[in-house]
Amino acid sequence: MDTKEQPRLVADLFTRGRRRTTRVAVEQEFIVADTTTGAPVPIDLVRRSTGAPTTPPTQAVRPSPGTPTTPPTQAVDRSTGGPITQSDRPSPGVPTTLSTQSAGRSTGAPTTPPTQAVRPSTGAAACLSFEPGGQIELSLPCVSGSAAITRLLTVLTDDLRQHLDPAGIRIDAIPCDPRPTVPLQLTTPRYAAMQRHFDTIGPAGRRMMRRTASTQVCLDWWPGEAGAEQWRVLNLAAPFLAAAFARSTGPDGRLTTWLSVDPDRTGFDNRLLAKEPGACPIPAYISFAEAATPFTDGPAEHLSTLFPPVRPRATYLEVRFLDAQEPAAVAQAIAALENLMYDDDLRRRTLRALEPELPHLADHWRAAAAGDPGITSRGRELAQLPNLELVA
Repeated sequence: MDTKEQPRLVADLFTRGRRRTTRVAVEQEFIVADTTTGAPVPIDLVRRSTGAPTTPPTQAVRPSPGTPTTPPTQAVDRSTGGPITQSDRPSPGVPTTLSTQSAGRSTGAPTTPPTQAVRPSTGAAACLSFEPGGQIELSLPCVSGSAAITRLLTVLTDDLRQHLDPAGIRIDAIPCDPRPTVPLQLTTPRYAAMQRHFDTIGPAGRRMMRRTASTQVCLDWWPGEAGAEQWRVLNLAAPFLAAAFARSTGPDGRLTTWLSVDPDRTGFDNRLLAKEPGACPIPAYISFAEAATPFTDGPAEHLSTLFPPVRPRATYLEVRFLDAQEPAAVAQAIAALENLMYDDDLRRRTLRALEPELPHLADHWRAAAAGDPGITSRGRELAQLPNLELVA
């Protein structure tokens, strides 16, 4: 693979936005099963049941994560690699872009939520995509604030279940599929190559691809010093917040699986952060990309196969470390992330408190995966939710 373009492509991933907007989007994953037998369900049957266009799962994939120009309002169908176009999006009553009002949380000024009713007339089918083992992903358009995104997620999840229940299909917002065997349903060259590569390391890659689910949160990435702080605080706080919102721990937990997949392309340690707080993060990410074994063609495709806990996406940051949350409980996780990202005072206080943990991030990730109560307690403090109770 020619890596000459890689530094430029990595720099593009760190472009950051031009304004201090406070948007949030969610990618919610579900485990899918036959209601009667508990068996895996073919993706095409799920598509037909929801009214989504039926697309062969062997279609070539051109995923977006390595494409720095994809904005947070551009949902991507992972089973095809193509974007969900504006014509496929919810009705105009649903805000697909957020207010460009400057964030004022550091001065106590509230962020004004959208007044539009969150009632997408096109339903969940417009936001539907799939993971390699047939897991469903709902890629929601951006809205302003945790309350609005939770309402939208609830509406779309209800719509999805109303279509799937009569077909005998169940969806569960759980981080780990309890079934010991789930087939690979997306057999594109990309996923076939990914599986072959992970098989050279161990069984965790197959488990991750086929039997895990997460709640991913996308948040606006600000320009200047504030944006540098956002990148750093999310990476430093990540193991603690992962523990605080964990719904699976121990040997069979989702995070334990991720830690074993391929450390060179997941970065559950301090390799993504410069040693000095004010230093540019791009060289560290270039080194991260160079250390990962390529199994696709071209540097852009290679960057799309890196799975760090926080992924740089040019104008926004994608939080990938959360277990799948129940839709009704997503607001708590989003609120914690919004506070760290968009409140200047809180973000800087948190950074000062967490900087000494930089050399110990790998240990903290392992402790979080094991369900360490100390890491969990500190995560709940960071989330400002000391009495947090999650659905098991």
